[in-house]
Amino acid sequence: MDEFELIKNYFQKISNNNPYAKKLNDDVFFDKKRKLVISVDTYNEGIHFPNFKYPNLVIKKIIRSSISDLIAKGVKPEYYFISGSGNKNKFTKRNLKMISDSLKQEQNKYGLKLSGGDTTNSSKISFSITTVGFSKKIVERNNAKINDDIYVTGNIGDASIGLKVIKNNIKIDAKLKKYFVKQFYCPNLPYKIYKEIDKFANTSMDISDGLIIDMKKLINKQKLSFDININKIPISKNFVFYLKKYKKLRIQYLFNGDDYQILFTAPERKRLLIKSIGKKMNQKFTIIGKINNRNKKNLIKLDNKPINLSKFKGYSHKF
Repeated sequence: MDEFELIKNYFQKISNNNPYAKKLNDDVFFDKKRKLVISVDTYNEGIHFPNFKYPNLVIKKIIRSSISDLIAKGVKPEYYFISGSGNKNKFTKRNLKMISDSLKQEQNKYGLKLSGGDTTNSSKISFSITTVGFSKKIVERNNAKINDDIYVTGNIGDASIGLKVIKNNIKIDAKLKKYFVKQFYCPNLPYKIYKEIDKFANTSMDISDGLIIDMKKLINKQKLSFDININKIPISKNFVFYLKKYKKLRIQYLFNGDDYQILFTAPERKRLLIKSIGKKMNQKFTIIGKINNRNKKNLIKLDNKPINLSKFKGYSHKF
C-alpha cells in the first residue's frame, strides 16, 4: 500500500477524537483556539536526497521543504525542531560545522528560531523537522469550488532536472548544471505569500510529490475534478534553454515533485487582486487550469489534446 492507504487504514480513526488533526488529511495540525499550527516532516538519504555529499545543501533543502507547508497555509514559520540520525562517518566535525552554518543562514533568511530536537546514532542519514507557527486561521485542503482557477507560484520542473543531473542520469554544460542542482537543493520559496494567500485562495498546499498527485490530494475529499493545461505550466528561462539545446520535451519534467511552489485554487473574481498582489510582492502567479464538477474526469491537456494521467503519478512512498 502507499502512504495514504496506510494512514487511512491504520491511523485516521484513532485521530477522530482530535479535530485539530484535520483527520490526518492536511499538511498541518491546527488548534484555532490556541492559534497553534504545526507540521512534521522526515527526510531520508536515498529517498529525499540522493546522498550526503553536500550536507550544507541537504540541510537547506530540508528546512525549506519543511516550512513550505506552513507558508501554503498562510502561516509564518516561527520555530523549528530538528532531529538527526547518523554516524561518525557522516556526522564529522566538518559536516556538522557546514550544517550549523547552513541552519544559521536559513534562520536569518526566513526568521526562524531553532528550539530543540534530538540526535541518534544510525547507519543511515535521516532528519525530522517539526515547524511551528501561530495563526487564528489557515487555508485548508478540500475547500475548492466549481469553476475555481488553479494556480501555481513560481516555476515548475527545475528541481526534476536538477535531481537527474545529481544522479548522473543526464549530462549538461557546467553553467546549466550549477543552476538546476541549486534549484533542487535550494528551492526558491514563495515565502511572502503567507501574508496574503488567505485573501484569495479557497484551498492550498505546497507541491512536493508532484503537480498531479498533489492536485489530487488537494481536493481528495471533494466531488470535484480538474483540467490542467501543460502549455500553461510556467517554466524558467534556463528550463526553456535546456529543452531547446538538448531537444527534450517539457512534459518529462513537470510532474516529478520537489518544486515546493504553492498550488492553490481561487475564484475568477479574484484574478485582478491576485495580479495586483503578485506585482506588489514580485511573485509570479500562473493560472494552469480549472476546477470542474465530479461528472467530468480529471484531464491533462497538451495542445488541447488529452494526455494519459497514469503517466504522471509523481512520488508516493510504498510499504
